[in-house]
Amino acid sequence: MSTVTNEIGARSGTAAQLVSKNAVVLVSGGLDSTTCLAIARAQGYTIYALSFDYGQRSSSELQAARNITAAIGVAKHLVIPLGIGALGGSALTDHGLSVPEEESEGIPITYVPARNTIFLSYALALAEVIEARAIFIGVNARDYSGYPDCRPEFIQAFENMATLATRAALQGSPISIETPLISLSKAEIIKTGVGLGVDYARTVSCYQADADGRACGRCDSCRFRKKGFAEAGLDDPTRYF
Repeated sequence: MSTVTNEIGARSGTAAQLVSKNAVVLVSGGLDSTTCLAIARAQGYTIYALSFDYGQRSSSELQAARNITAAIGVAKHLVIPLGIGALGGSALTDHGLSVPEEESEGIPITYVPARNTIFLSYALALAEVIEARAIFIGVNARDYSGYPDCRPEFIQAFENMATLATRAALQGSPISIETPLISLSKAEIIKTGVGLGVDYARTVSCYQADADGRACGRCDSCRFRKKGFAEAGLDDPTRYF
């Protein structure tokens, strides 16, 4: 078992105290969010999973999210339709733009403007409804594409805003934004998930996966995923087309 997994296990020592506590977990169907889901479960939370149909190019990731939450067991899984795709501006939502298959400098065109801000806003609303005190999101600022809404500064700013914007916080029960993967390498994330029993064959990470969830093997997300399994010394269960 990895050091990271041991640390998570140590933090879950209070799991008995948390059994009745609710948490919202953002689940995309990918590797990172699935690991985050497993961590929240290991820490004893009752999980309300939240996914979004926002016009993303790879709709098979939503089916993966449904399969994953069904397999891991959650109190409820909501899939919310959003019209982000109508705004354009991202290769993940605009089929007129090509997904880059080579490394590029700067923030790539796969960045979806304000996506995590919107997702976390919905998660915050759900957290208030179900009286959750934690929102888990699998953002990572180490092996990532440089998206601005995956950085620790963004997460801290959103959490600060949440203390001002919610009834729960004003009544003395602030909602925390939990980012257990934010400083881990992809290899460390994979080792953590394997230690928690995650079946990564169920996950879909590719930006342009086909209808069956098979990956291109060439986009940013596929490259980080391949590199992670290689550095972790584990077989990559990803299906490629």
